[in-house]
Amino acid sequence: MARRNRPEKRIIEPDVRFNDRKVQSFINRIMKDGKKSTAATQVYAAFDIMEKKAGKPGLEIFHAALKEVAPNMEVRPRRVGGATYQVPMEVDPERQFALATRWIITAVRSRAGKTLAEKLAAELLEAASGQGASVRKREETHKMAEANRAFSHYRV
Repeated sequence: MARRNRPEKRIIEPDVRFNDRKVQSFINRIMKDGKKSTAATQVYAAFDIMEKKAGKPGLEIFHAALKEVAPNMEVRPRRVGGATYQVPMEVDPERQFALATRWIITAVRSRAGKTLAEKLAAELLEAASGQGASVRKREETHKMAEANRAFSHYRV
């Protein structure tokens, strides 16, 4: 059952330190139990760790990691005459950001030991250089889309 109308997009205010909307959105997604200041502290600490390790601005590494993890194609189920096909489709930019952040956060939380800031810094550095669990997830998604290319004529 489809919705009658789409809810309007909420405008997220840019974050305090970098004046960047994506960073603020990322902080919001890291946040647990409404503890935004704790989440912000962890994210900024991770940015500082990345700057020390890579010698480049943390914001630059963050955007490079997001670009590396964001998928271009994904499969979506489509029912045609009783059969469900996995149809490869292009991913719009908002969803690319949503998937990239979700995969990065999942990878960070599944890492062993250390503080959240250290795990986040390590994952973002790996992602920016094209490695890490979150990049692997993107590769799997692209493989699925490639494998199901035969059904691309069922696009919605």
